[in-house]
Amino acid sequence: MKTILVTGGAGFIGNCFCKLLLKERPEWKVVNVDSLTYAANPSTIKEELKNPNYVFYKTDIRDREGIFNIFEKEHPNIVVNFAAESHVDRSIENPGIFLETNILGTQILMDACRKYGIERFHQVGTDEVYGDLPLDRPDLFFHEDTPIHTSSPYSTSKASADLLVLAYHRTYELPVTISRCSNNYGPYQFPEKLIPLMINNANHDKPLPVYGEGLNVRDWLYVEDHCRGILSVLEKGRVGEIYNLGGHNEKANIEIVKIILKELGKPESLITYVTDRKGHDQRYAIDPAKAMAELGWQPTIMFKDGIKLTIKWYQEHKDWLDECTSGEYLKYYKKMYGDR
Repeated sequence: MKTILVTGGAGFIGNCFCKLLLKERPEWKVVNVDSLTYAANPSTIKEELKNPNYVFYKTDIRDREGIFNIFEKEHPNIVVNFAAESHVDRSIENPGIFLETNILGTQILMDACRKYGIERFHQVGTDEVYGDLPLDRPDLFFHEDTPIHTSSPYSTSKASADLLVLAYHRTYELPVTISRCSNNYGPYQFPEKLIPLMINNANHDKPLPVYGEGLNVRDWLYVEDHCRGILSVLEKGRVGEIYNLGGHNEKANIEIVKIILKELGKPESLITYVTDRKGHDQRYAIDPAKAMAELGWQPTIMFKDGIKLTIKWYQEHKDWLDECTSGEYLKYYKKMYGDR
């Protein structure tokens, strides 16, 4: 039996990864370490808590003593770091917490890995570290050797963490891998991100705030495809390597919004254009050829199918959405979109 420690396992992608492990690697023990910030609804993991091969620790990765105690008790073979502050808008409002969690938290995890020994430390990254591509060059894509060129405090903190991971590999010979993914969507995503936010607002006939003219393009990857890609990196990836995981599903934001409205039978008059985000990246597009060739991985769910599955899930789990959109989130929402 392997023991795999997953940080951020109560969040959107981390929870999906834990679910995948419990289903497809039932002989593994899954240790979830999550601080349960605003974006992690405790009800998300209620089914996993019933599984005898699943253990949960409410601990912040910035807590060195707490993290070391978990390593001392659980002795993980593999560590996968999903834990991160991840919302660009929030990073613009408060960069400090992003630097502390995304950089220093990663360092603490790797220090624990060095002390207790592991087979693999995997850092879950983002394509945002590459900056953006022009809208008029659809032939251009991000590759693993594309120079880092960050735009926001969030992407800068993630790029810094990636560089630190590679430095620990070179300096201390820590066995590491890094994956960088395109925009994820699917069940259990906190409704500050584009797709669940638009679904939730449309359900309540509230305005759908769209930055600028909505022409910014993102490459969309269904969350389970992303998690299968990470598992492939763990089992087949070469130590010290970076793997890009993308969906080849490029859509402009306004196109996404209109698809959601059509699927829900809501009028496009709900769309409200708001002042654009500062430093808003124009286009993300990943070339996943390396992961496909070396790992045999490829996305299986195209956007036209994945968006329907996603909308259906949120329609069937409105209680979960209501839990997420109470309290502090409403204050944040008003601050971000109310006067724009």
